[in-house]
Amino acid sequence: MNTTTAGILFAVSLVIALAVVHVPLGDYMYRVYAGAKHSRLERGIYRLIGVEPGVEQNWGVYARSVLAFSAIGVLFLFFLQLLQGRLPWHLSDPGTEMTGGLAWNTAISFVTNTNWQNYAGESTLGHTVQMAGLAVQNFVSAAVGIAVAMALVRGFARRDTGDLGNFWVDLVRGTIRLLLPIAFVFAVVFVAAGTIQNFHVYDQVARTVAGSGSQTLPGGPVASQEVIKELGTNGGGFFNVNAAHPFENPTTWTNWLQIFLILMISFSLPRTFGRMVGSPRQGYAITAVMGTLAILSVTLTNLFQLLHHGTVPTAVGAAMADVETRFGVSNSATYAAATTLTSTGAVDSAHDSYTSLGGLWPLFNMQLGEVAPGGVGAGLYGMLILAVITVFVAGLMVGRTPEYLGKKITPREIKLAATYFLVSPLIVLVGTAAAMAMPGQRASMANTGPHGLTEVLYAFTSAANNNGSAFAGLSGNTDWYNTALGLAMVFGRFVPIILALALAGSFAAQGHTPESIGTLATHRPQFVGMVVGVTLILVALTFLPALALGPLAEGIHS
Repeated sequence: MNTTTAGILFAVSLVIALAVVHVPLGDYMYRVYAGAKHSRLERGIYRLIGVEPGVEQNWGVYARSVLAFSAIGVLFLFFLQLLQGRLPWHLSDPGTEMTGGLAWNTAISFVTNTNWQNYAGESTLGHTVQMAGLAVQNFVSAAVGIAVAMALVRGFARRDTGDLGNFWVDLVRGTIRLLLPIAFVFAVVFVAAGTIQNFHVYDQVARTVAGSGSQTLPGGPVASQEVIKELGTNGGGFFNVNAAHPFENPTTWTNWLQIFLILMISFSLPRTFGRMVGSPRQGYAITAVMGTLAILSVTLTNLFQLLHHGTVPTAVGAAMADVETRFGVSNSATYAAATTLTSTGAVDSAHDSYTSLGGLWPLFNMQLGEVAPGGVGAGLYGMLILAVITVFVAGLMVGRTPEYLGKKITPREIKLAATYFLVSPLIVLVGTAAAMAMPGQRASMANTGPHGLTEVLYAFTSAANNNGSAFAGLSGNTDWYNTALGLAMVFGRFVPIILALALAGSFAAQGHTPESIGTLATHRPQFVGMVVGVTLILVALTFLPALALGPLAEGIHS
């Protein structure tokens, strides 16, 4: 079997697996978030934090709860990093100094579900910080994203009310009933596959495979963090090379399993959406949009990588530059597409060494807003807002008031939806322009010309869309980049969340508008094609000039 055929089978098997879990997992999440009963453990947590689970919140209170919880998380993780030298299992001689700027950037990164890392994990952070800080945020930041998605879905499903549920209930249920059980099961699987799970700081191996000399091997609780980093679309690696490290990702089948974990919740949430609004067909339509964009991206990323043209020289095996030989070009390209189609940011190869057009697609995936299927929760509410924009555009074409799921899209709703879409491009383009305008910040680029611009554009795109992957080549651990990228993560995460919740509150306060002969059917292939088209056109119009100066220019001249 040649590598191309193997790569196709690898991708097709992922599609089949995701189709198998779509309905049962989506229905389970519906029961988690729509159920009225609370377990004894959950009731104990509510009493501990002083929450009355039966009291629902309007969009403003829900948003303030999200912001307050996230702010506490940032402060806790910030000081935990600065004090790590006094904690158990700390590194006696860290390879990278944990400065205030780096601690700020890292705390913001993990609380916003970005997991951008301006440091090498195994030589910077001790096990206590990794477990009590980073791994905890991997769980709760993912649960926050799903909670916001559920609030928006309730906005579509409810009538004449200001209530969107209770953030604290959604947060606790998502963590305890959904993320923890799945993470526990798959952590055991990863340990069985060879992913390490211990409390060793370093092990000294007296004799290497070569038979002479010694080697120092890092240890740690890796498997327990590896699963949730993928399942919660977080992406931060315990080791510097992330999922390319054999202690994190030992075999080709764990590579497949990591991609499956990245996609499974986000691709199943549209089923939950369909159940909650009382029309599974609406969920299938959203899934079809996500699937169409995902298949397009995976196909093109593989195609341009296998053409062997661009950044790396045209030569036999050139596309293997900075690609793990265990996984090969095609499986690595599929991983790159999956991790940037979501807000995961994990990598099993260096995107900086991809061909110019092969590296374009991971960047373009993030610029789509990571909605195919996007981060857990964030992808769903991003896609629903794009659906609202599509319905509005269709309404303009036929000259009538647009409606989606029985809700009228008035000037207030479309202003919120349009502002939501503009937040990320504004952050990305302003941040990139500022960095390129200052000689000191240009000095952080490893390359000049279009490839250097792509490094900076990729960094701000990754931060603003809460992805966290790096193009590599950019030295981001400077005061300016730590601050600027940290701000990009904050505004890129919380401004869209506030707008999504405001939109949810506006829809929930409406009644139900009955369908008429002029109502656009939003469950048919025609609507699926329209949403795909609107998504691609909006992103192309916004980012094409920047892409033309970066990866497209590099591709033309290579």
